[in-house]
Amino acid sequence: MKKFSLIVAVCSNGGIGIKGDLPWRLKSELRHFARMTKRVADPGKRNAIIMGRKTYFGIPEARRPLPDRLNVVLTRDPASNTYPEGVLVCTSLEDALAKIQDQVENIWIIGGSAVYKEAMESRHCHRIYLTEILAPFECDAFFPEIGKEFRQVGNDADVAEEVQEENGVRFQYKIYEKKAIDL
Repeated sequence: MKKFSLIVAVCSNGGIGIKGDLPWRLKSELRHFARMTKRVADPGKRNAIIMGRKTYFGIPEARRPLPDRLNVVLTRDPASNTYPEGVLVCTSLEDALAKIQDQVENIWIIGGSAVYKEAMESRHCHRIYLTEILAPFECDAFFPEIGKEFRQVGNDADVAEEVQEENGVRFQYKIYEKKAIDL
């Protein structure tokens, strides 16, 4: 089965969201997210983004589904909401991975907390593309602790290593890779 990566922005107190929204306004970080999750080697393919129901509905209505990617929503109760055509609704991460394997080039996990936690525990998890927000923000959703099975690696060639700043908020892009486990 194809490996996947997580992409997330996390503030210094571990937060990733508040009241279904991002706690910060960083246009360059949103552009980074879009560029990373849309990037493909084969122009005839697209990527998938897998998210929980709350994350999907946290995206402003005018912007969802996120364009140029297969949007996959995980929910225990698929009949409780209506989704537009083209959005794949699945009841589990494993179900989603099985359904999209041959349809996409890359698979990205984009939140929320429970989906990140399950994804990080999966043997199919390869990398975490983490934007470290170098300040605390008030949050009610948090990123799981990155365990010892992950180690920081160098950034991709087109991802800045140095600290960035926008609107007085400093942040830095980092990549963590899951160590290979002998089965």
